[in-house]
Amino acid sequence: MRGLGVFWALELVRDRTTREPLVPYNASGPAAQVTADLVAACKRRGVLPAVNMNRLHVVPPCTIADDEVRLGLAILDDALGEIEAAHGIGRAH
Repeated sequence: MRGLGVFWALELVRDRTTREPLVPYNASGPAAQVTADLVAACKRRGVLPAVNMNRLHVVPPCTIADDEVRLGLAILDDALGEIEAAHGIGRAH
């Protein structure tokens, strides 16, 4: 993760050690399907993320409340879990 204030980005990688990107650089079509599926999973849960290649940008309003932050993070975690299961990607905890 990287960010400043309330502007954050989650860098999506296949492997935390090697930092291999989740999708190839400038991927489109079937090669970028996993990120398209992640956006769709977030939207179904009421979150509209911004995605740029291997980054999922999280930009809540500056006036966001603590409980809204917790809810947003829970939604992202749930959407990521759905995508991991659908695409056979595992998280190292």
